[in-house]
Amino acid sequence: MAKLIETYACIPSTERGRGILISADPKTNAILYCNARSIIIRHLDRPLDIDVYTDHGYPTTVARFSPNGEWVASADISGTVRIWGRYNDHVLKVEFRVLTGRVDDLMWSPDGMRIVASGDGKGKSFVRAFMWDSGSTVGDFDGHSRRVLSCAFKPTRPFRIVTCGEDFLVNFYEGPPFKFKSSHRDHSNYVNCVRFSPDGTKFITVSSDKKGILYDAKTADKIGELSTEDGHNGSIYAASWSPDSKQLLTVSADKTAKVWAISDDGHGEVAKTLTSPGSGGFEDMLVGGLWHNNYLVTVSLGGTLSVFSATDLDESPVILSGHMKNVNSIVVLKKQNVILSCSYDGLIIKWTQGTGYTGKLDRKMSDKIKCFAAVDEEIVTSGYDNKVWRIPLLGDQCGEAECVDIGSQPKDLSFARHSPEFVLVAIDSGVVLLQGAKVLSTVKLGFSATACTISPDGSEVVVGGEDGKLHIYSVSGESLNEEAVLEKHRGAITVVRYSPDASMIASGDVNREAVVWDRASREVKLKNMLFHTARINCLCWSHDSTMVATGSLDTCVIIYEISKPASSRTTIKGAHLGGVYGLAFTEDNSVISSGEDGCVRLWTLGQE
Repeated sequence: MAKLIETYACIPSTERGRGILISADPKTNAILYCNARSIIIRHLDRPLDIDVYTDHGYPTTVARFSPNGEWVASADISGTVRIWGRYNDHVLKVEFRVLTGRVDDLMWSPDGMRIVASGDGKGKSFVRAFMWDSGSTVGDFDGHSRRVLSCAFKPTRPFRIVTCGEDFLVNFYEGPPFKFKSSHRDHSNYVNCVRFSPDGTKFITVSSDKKGILYDAKTADKIGELSTEDGHNGSIYAASWSPDSKQLLTVSADKTAKVWAISDDGHGEVAKTLTSPGSGGFEDMLVGGLWHNNYLVTVSLGGTLSVFSATDLDESPVILSGHMKNVNSIVVLKKQNVILSCSYDGLIIKWTQGTGYTGKLDRKMSDKIKCFAAVDEEIVTSGYDNKVWRIPLLGDQCGEAECVDIGSQPKDLSFARHSPEFVLVAIDSGVVLLQGAKVLSTVKLGFSATACTISPDGSEVVVGGEDGKLHIYSVSGESLNEEAVLEKHRGAITVVRYSPDASMIASGDVNREAVVWDRASREVKLKNMLFHTARINCLCWSHDSTMVATGSLDTCVIIYEISKPASSRTTIKGAHLGGVYGLAFTEDNSVISSGEDGCVRLWTLGQE
């Protein structure tokens, strides 16, 4: 039986030129954000306390807790809103298709009875308010001609709804049932966000015209603006009020967040400018912000969350980061006691058990990564440019990288663990053997290679082919001599790896089967490993060579003990939404997995 110990969460999905929404639980320090089809629940005071909702059929856009904190309403690009329980295995209450296009924002009424959603749609259907339990519409929302980026419910009676969007308009509706009351065109660009103050006396709109405008919440009359002195010099994407309604947080494409003191007559002066740590590149533009209890949270375009203390804004923020895209490789570095994970967008993240995120490895290059391998002193990567990069690890940082152009697209690569200067790279026509940053030999093998591994001492290699066969070669100087061909797989080989003691070979294929072979006899050692329902993407060995784990497109991880029949396996179902792409064992035989959902998870194996 496997038990989930820790989840290292993905970061929010972001989009250049658009704000994103993060929201909070009114009763705790938990926040919500979206990444692809997942809704992430995490606690600002306990960053490793993470829950994930994965039942949307399309990429998600926004999620909000109900006023009592018991329910969550989440929406996606198809216009669907799902309302589900925060606890009790996220039981689904109801599901409605509220818009014909993407939902960009939604908000509960303060009594928890109604929900307003806004976004994109056909005709003029950009906003809809409905009863949360029945889905029945509670008003007409005329007045917008383009996508509505934000909506807000007045937190006190009488209820009002304000909307704003790409037509530069701010529209005010009275109800319920809600009817159009007035419209304002005080902005000269997209109006990205509207929010009522918690005391219900005013609301703010912020725009790509770099302005913030304050209105009276009862009449929608304009009462003031955020000062232009020391103001933002880029698009403002989000605004969030302090709990006492006297201050405001805004975030901008100018890479700063600002805390504003808001006077009773509706004017705002900058009280503090917050700069997020980063290199100053475009990925440091801020696209999301939230003031919740004693925390101020900003989100950069790169997805990094910076968590500031509201009582001491001079204190350095806590940084919560991770992957945004598919995490396709994991390596455990024993000497440094860290986990390295790599996503195809080129990001290499360091994690420490019990702590979580501990930093990014700066490779001084931003190309995508297709293949990734590492030992304690070195990383080897390849992308889509026919190059293999060898990067020394100097403590927490990367040293000067060396690159080798191998003239062909790498399919897989493998270190000789005891002689790490030797790296084997599979290419379509065969393999390339590297010694340091030099090509030792390029060997055409007469079949299409799909996976490869090199023995720890560098004396033997195994190449898996499109033909479903494993070809074993001895290494003699710069040449390879074929020793055997192993046949059992019925589909192209996707992964092959030597056991740490070099006595066995494990392989997996597109036809969902895994095989463990005895290296000396070339016979099958563990049979009938046919329990996945889709292609095997990855596999790994335990450090003592007693277990092998496989990860599949079917979202599952299966762990086999070599000394027991395959039927006594341990299965982790639904380990990663979209499929498992990375696996590694820790020294105490816990399993680390990663996948399409951008998360990294640590599992401990116990007895049934």
